[in-house]
Amino acid sequence: MTVSPFDHPLLSALLGDEEASRHFSVDAEIEAMLGFEHALAEAEAENGIITRDASTAIVTALASFRPDTALLRAGVAKDGVVVPELVRQIRAAVSEPHSGRVHFGATSQDVIDTGLVLRLKSVVEHLSLLLTETIIRLASLEERFGSRALTGMTRMQPAIPIQVADRVNAWRAPLQRHHERLSDQSRRLLIVQFGGAAGTLEKLGDKGPAVRAALAEKLGLADSPQWQSQRDALAEFAAWLSLVTGSLGKFGQDIALMAIAGTDIELSGGGGSSAMPHKQNPVKAEALVALARFNATQLSGMHQALVHEHERSGAAWTLEWLLLPQMVVATAASLRLAAELAAQIESLGH
Repeated sequence: MTVSPFDHPLLSALLGDEEASRHFSVDAEIEAMLGFEHALAEAEAENGIITRDASTAIVTALASFRPDTALLRAGVAKDGVVVPELVRQIRAAVSEPHSGRVHFGATSQDVIDTGLVLRLKSVVEHLSLLLTETIIRLASLEERFGSRALTGMTRMQPAIPIQVADRVNAWRAPLQRHHERLSDQSRRLLIVQFGGAAGTLEKLGDKGPAVRAALAEKLGLADSPQWQSQRDALAEFAAWLSLVTGSLGKFGQDIALMAIAGTDIELSGGGGSSAMPHKQNPVKAEALVALARFNATQLSGMHQALVHEHERSGAAWTLEWLLLPQMVVATAASLRLAAELAAQIESLGH
């Protein structure tokens, strides 16, 4: 059994998402960090910070470099971050006389934060595709059943007649707004982090901004001044994740309530019961509610992580590592479940 249900060998079938989880694997993290070091060497050589020979030696070594993960694990236990041991191993692979040019002017946070953003770029693309699919599935429900009648419910009591389209629109419209929000947020989220020891790029002199811009371009990210103690873009993204799962939770809650009587909805593929074979439990709908509440709970922690003391916080930084990956996977799982649930609706209204 694992600590997290998102990579649990059994529970992940319901609550996990393999593609989202892949971007938080050890392999993906190391690949992103090595990509940073590769691009940094090239950017610094182009701007005269290190020699072309040093850059070539670093890039050549990185092409076949495979870190010793046991030593990386020991390094994290000692240093709190993986980068010091990773850089030590890269320097050993590069060897003299160019090993001292590896990671020149950078700090651990530059590597880890930019590596995270590189992986979030792929995450955003994945979530966008899942969100689009879910919107399409809900639009299909409206096309098929939209003109049918439903009894509107307010405060859990029968109100007045409405159409299926009215309820489906309340499920779909927020997701369309979330899609627009994601495009807007991506401009603030997908940016390079490069500030050096204390955010001033002191080792690069007046060439710091030029190196940073070249680094960003090589990595396919936007350029921006360092943001190492300014975590609002990550908190904003976490809030977006919670908004998405919250809206999907409303969809799941509605479906679960409609399934109680079964007069307004017909579902296929419900979950079975070990004691009552006649039951068709709305498992996916229930999971959507649970994941919405999970993300809403985690979001408060991401807001706590905004409190960075001075130029860098080890505590707030570590808190992000505990929270953000699980929020991402929860959101991807919710979108997958919502699309599957919409496809199981065989009839709505009357």
